[in-house]
Amino acid sequence: MDHLALRGLRARGNHGVLEREREEGQIFVVDIELGLDTRPAAEGDDLTKTVHYGVLAEEIVKIVEGEPVDLIETLAERIADACLAHTRVQVTEVTVHKPDAPITVPFDDVTISIKRSRA
Repeated sequence: MDHLALRGLRARGNHGVLEREREEGQIFVVDIELGLDTRPAAEGDDLTKTVHYGVLAEEIVKIVEGEPVDLIETLAERIADACLAHTRVQVTEVTVHKPDAPITVPFDDVTISIKRSRA
């Protein structure tokens, strides 16, 4: 299985359990890794036989900018579902970063990483 990665995708969303997070929003950063067989695409130099990562990036941004959720776990699950909706993707790993989480002590980042595959 080959791996295609998209790292550091940024979008503003209104996710979180606090009212301030829902009203003001914040930047979320998303990393994805897709597991798929890229040989058919490479052999024919054919975009239709792989994943168009530009299209997928736009889909992910719409999810982050879309309907608010309380948990970044839920957000990561929605992104994983969008990745697996691309028929060539067999497995995906999604990491959602929330670097501006409302934590009262110094920190660098909060992340959730999930791995999902076709049933």
